Amino acid sequence: MPAPRQGLSVLSAVTLLIGTLVVIQLWLAAAALDAFLGGDASVLVPAAAACGALALGNGGLLLYALGLDRRIRARGRRGGD
Repeated sequence: MPAPRQGLSVLSAVTLLIGTLVVIQLWLAAAALDAFLGGDASVLVPAAAACGALALGNGGLLLYALGLDRRIRARGRRGGD
């Protein structure tokens, strides 16, 4: 378990990664919608699969970040044992 300061750095990095993946997911969805409205429906299935994979990855990172935050807070309450 990382020390509270290291844990905060890890938490910040995970939050930055989540934000980046959300932006990529939004860009991918916008590009797929643009292609669909342009008449190219062949991109919908791959784009949906990629968006689903990104959503699962973001969910996993979010659960990791919440668990890490819980452990850091619990360690801080115990006095940093």
